[in-house]
This record gives sequence, structure tokens and C-alpha cells, in this order.
Amino acid sequence: MEQNGTERSDYRRGIIKSFKHDGSLHRIWLENWLVPAERLHPDHVKASLQVLLNEGTPIREADGRTWISRVPAAAFFLPGEWFNVVALLEERGVRYYCNAASPYYHYRDVWTYIDYDLDLVMHPDGSLQELDRDEFNRHRAEYRYDAKVLSRIEWGLGRLRNRMAGRSVPFGDELVRRYYEDWKSTMTQRRRDRP
Repeated sequence: MEQNGTERSDYRRGIIKSFKHDGSLHRIWLENWLVPAERLHPDHVKASLQVLLNEGTPIREADGRTWISRVPAAAFFLPGEWFNVVALLEERGVRYYCNAASPYYHYRDVWTYIDYDLDLVMHPDGSLQELDRDEFNRHRAEYRYDAKVLSRIEWGLGRLRNRMAGRSVPFGDELVRRYYEDWKSTMTQRRRDRP
């Protein structure tokens, strides 16, 4: 595909790694594809959003167990935010699984963050559900989260709830589907073009 007479950037493969507060590995998503900046919606470019797509990706747990994701997903990373968002493209609609997490760090083909266990889920009907408060409280004591970390987590969750309520970036079902369909058609075309 060309834009202004030059070839558009291609999707780049990447790995997503989450860690616990003490630096121990939590989980790795082994095969994801970064959406090139010129394929992002202008609102996402303005927000400096990084979007990674996957489907049937192998996921490795800290104990070495590996499993395959069942539904296509788009992971959204916003700079400086104490959360990240994973849009799951399910048959009944898009479900947003949002992690309380440190701001992400990106180096070469790896995206990393600290997972703080507490999750907010927005279901396709718009209802919200909080998950894993007990795990958060257990790890809060085990890892000795200090007041600064706790304050940032609560601040991040407040900002996340506001974005969910206003359906602001990155909460937009049509864009999630468009990113996924564009990526799938590009990958299909790439396979066809191989000699």
C-alpha cells in the first residue's frame, strides 16, 4: 500500500511482558503486531497511543505454562497512564479488559509494565465489573506497595473510569474492529505475495 508515493510502514512483530511489583515475571504475550503510526486514527496519534494486535498468540505464564489466546485482541498503551487496555473481539461484541498497571516501557520490540492485579472490565453492554480486589490486597501486603504507588494506582483507576464513562480514547468498538480487519487483510495479502 502506498501513501503520498511512498510505501507505508508495515506491521512490526513485538512481545508484551508483564511483571509483578518485585520485578518477577508475571506473563508474556509472545506474538503481537504493532499498528504503524500512519494506520492509526488521528485521535490515537494525538494521544501517542501504541496499539498491538494479536490472534491465537501463545501466552507464557511465570511458571512456564503456555496457552493460546482464544479471541483476537488489541492492546492499547497510553504514555504516562497507570493502566492499559486490552480490547477483546468476542462474538457478542468488544469487551475491554483494563489492567491497573505502571506506565508501559517500550524498547525495540518489547513492551513491558508492572501489573497491579486490579482490573476493570467493560462488557459489550457497557456494564462495568471490578476484578481481583482480593489479589490486589494480598499483593499490596506481600510486595509492600508504598503510599506513592497506591496513590498512583487509585489516580490511574479514576482516570480509567472517566475514559470508560465518556467512551474516550481508546474505547471505540468500530476503531478496534477496523484495526483488526486492516491487520488481518494485510497479513493475508502478505502471505499471498510470498513466492
